[in-house]
Amino acid sequence: MAMTPPDRASAPAEAPVPAGFPVPAAAPVQGAAPARVPPPRQDPGTAGRAADRCSGTGTGTGPADTVRFAVLGDSLSEGVGDRVDGAWRGWAPLLADGLAAEGRRTAFLNLAVSGALSGDVANRQAPRALAFRPHLASVVVGVNDTLRRTFDIALLARRLDGVLADLDEAGAVLLTACLPDAGRMLGLPPPLARPLARRQRSVNAVVHALSARYGAVHLHLADATWTEDRALWSADRLHPGERGHRAVAEGFHRLLADRGLAHGAAPSREPLQPPPTRAEALLRLATAGTGWLLRRSHDLLPQLLLLAGAELRHWADGTGPAPLDARAEDALAAALAATMGR
Repeated sequence: MAMTPPDRASAPAEAPVPAGFPVPAAAPVQGAAPARVPPPRQDPGTAGRAADRCSGTGTGTGPADTVRFAVLGDSLSEGVGDRVDGAWRGWAPLLADGLAAEGRRTAFLNLAVSGALSGDVANRQAPRALAFRPHLASVVVGVNDTLRRTFDIALLARRLDGVLADLDEAGAVLLTACLPDAGRMLGLPPPLARPLARRQRSVNAVVHALSARYGAVHLHLADATWTEDRALWSADRLHPGERGHRAVAEGFHRLLADRGLAHGAAPSREPLQPPPTRAEALLRLATAGTGWLLRRSHDLLPQLLLLAGAELRHWADGTGPAPLDARAEDALAAALAATMGR
């Protein structure tokens, strides 16, 4: 299987549709919003619709039968934590290598950028992905939103719904993932960790609902099997290491193969790069951790301290986290009702 280098400048020429994938819609006219038909509300028919679009076992039509794979998101999809030859690689290129059968090609476009928010994905990455006319598109974002004082679950839900709807209508099969919260991964004390956990639970609930709506291939990266295995994570404890990125790639490949959409060899789960030395790991932790704290100190930290103060007050008066949990659940319910109810 050959993988063509990313083409960040132009849309691909017409080519036969790879086996199992729907026919991509025409790219939107420059400067015009892509036409959208509201997807159906979640009901028993949605699962059938998703199965119909994602099944298929055809043999293709030759070397021109190219799979176009677009990647949208933040540092996880950029590949942070898996450095090869001085650059980040990550799970997405590993998965791309296993999409097409021998003799077929994969065109790969990675738009993910470290620090990206849902607004960056919606406003900057999604239009370029649509112009690429992908057969497969991954959209994994949300952790950085939870680390901002401006966190708004309703706004995130609208943005993510818009991105997934446009890619779905354009004919792309979608990849999504739920993610662990940063407070848990960093081992923050409970008053600081609980507000971040609440936010990430809300993001994951939105991702789960929208993944079901659009029949996405969904990977549960917030499960304990991922978060408790430290061998999967890099020294900064926020990004997977090579072993973790390989596990993500293998997990997506397995799910795609189950739908008849991955025809190449599954990515190996065993690292090929030598593990970082203790000195390298400590340096990475010091530089990445310090930079992260400096970037967040003017944004999240003041509000996080206020949120921690609210946690402590509720514990002091005997109510515990219940009122804060209820408030977050109400905001999530309103966001889901507004997004899924149209």
